[in-house]
Amino acid sequence: MQIAIIRAGTGPGRGRAAGAASVARVKRTYLDAGGRAPLHPAGLAAQAAAFDDGWADPRRLHAEGRRARMLLDAAREVLAEGLACRPEEVHLGPSHTVALQHGLLGIARGRRRAGSSVVLSAVERAALHAGAQLVAERHGSWTRPARPGHDKDEEAPARPGPVPVDRLGRVDVAAWRAAVGLPGVALAVLQHANGEVGTVQPLAAAYDATQSAGVPLLVDAGSSVGHQEIPPAWDAVVADAGDWGAPTPLGVLAVRTRVRMAPDWPEDEDRWFPGGVSVPAALGAAAALRATLADREEADLHRRRLVGRLRDEVAHRVPDVDVVGDPEDRLPHVVTFSCLYVDGEALVTELDRRGFAVGSGSACTSSSLEPSHVLAAMGALTHGNVRVTLPREVPEAEVDRFADELPEAVAQVRRALGVQGL
Repeated sequence: MQIAIIRAGTGPGRGRAAGAASVARVKRTYLDAGGRAPLHPAGLAAQAAAFDDGWADPRRLHAEGRRARMLLDAAREVLAEGLACRPEEVHLGPSHTVALQHGLLGIARGRRRAGSSVVLSAVERAALHAGAQLVAERHGSWTRPARPGHDKDEEAPARPGPVPVDRLGRVDVAAWRAAVGLPGVALAVLQHANGEVGTVQPLAAAYDATQSAGVPLLVDAGSSVGHQEIPPAWDAVVADAGDWGAPTPLGVLAVRTRVRMAPDWPEDEDRWFPGGVSVPAALGAAAALRATLADREEADLHRRRLVGRLRDEVAHRVPDVDVVGDPEDRLPHVVTFSCLYVDGEALVTELDRRGFAVGSGSACTSSSLEPSHVLAAMGALTHGNVRVTLPREVPEAEVDRFADELPEAVAQVRRALGVQGL
């Protein structure tokens, strides 16, 4: 049963529904695989099979429930293998963001006697910055025990601000070590690699610092798992199944058994993710991860070569452009650049009109006019930004076509804004 579902390699195909009618007539090339990659056939096949065999509640004692539980356990074993941890350390939640928040809040509450500060880099996801602030608000009344001869407790020390990064987006290790060594630190959070610019963080050095300070390290590997090997330098790690092509969003939180955690939400039968998780979703995620890891090296070489070429082409063919992130020590599939005198949203829209689906780390959204905090922390250009994340099997010709059309797309947006020739 486990082999039939987890190792399934064929299915109803991959991809997404067709776009709007206005763009359906042009050839579409999907270059926005970060966080939501094209669906992996193995994951689709496993999830479809699980709807027949694993639809029941895995908490029930009847035969259908026991069967669902067996499938859920099999999925957890595969995910644990991919993260190089034990199955009992793996917890499954409804999304990557929820898994990040529960990991941060749960560990911080488990260590609330140590303090109420969360150390994190300036380029972590906004959800983590918001979580750190919430911990400070909830547990900020923490005080150190009074010393002999003192009648009152001492006030809690000042909380460290976000740890700065360099021009490439890499955290300052000396500043990180100083921050985690401050009194009152409950938890440290650091990404394995930045999903916006691709730069890989010095995780081993950061972990050495947290170990020396006696502070647990939560690693956000949402942009890395399935693309690049994660070193075992973590106390807790969070992965995003959508990033490796799982059919249904799923957050994977792995916590070492030595780490103290306490729920920071109402008690539930499912302690870490109240309500449990869909068994078919777990099977689909596990099958997609196993298939993805099986040919990761081949996919790495293919995309890393295309990323290197694209970085060079953009830098040489587009005037007034800033290609950001480390050119070498980086994720294999991410390219980010910013264009002077260009509105990011307008450029993404123009590229979409030409058939290219890309992201933007600093384009205005419907809910915010703020530029990318990642680019700002790096001291990089924060407007006119495009983020390209290559799917695993992206055709080389489509990347070349993007490189050919990009200069004219940028020029068209500049003409529309009246800033050409500046």
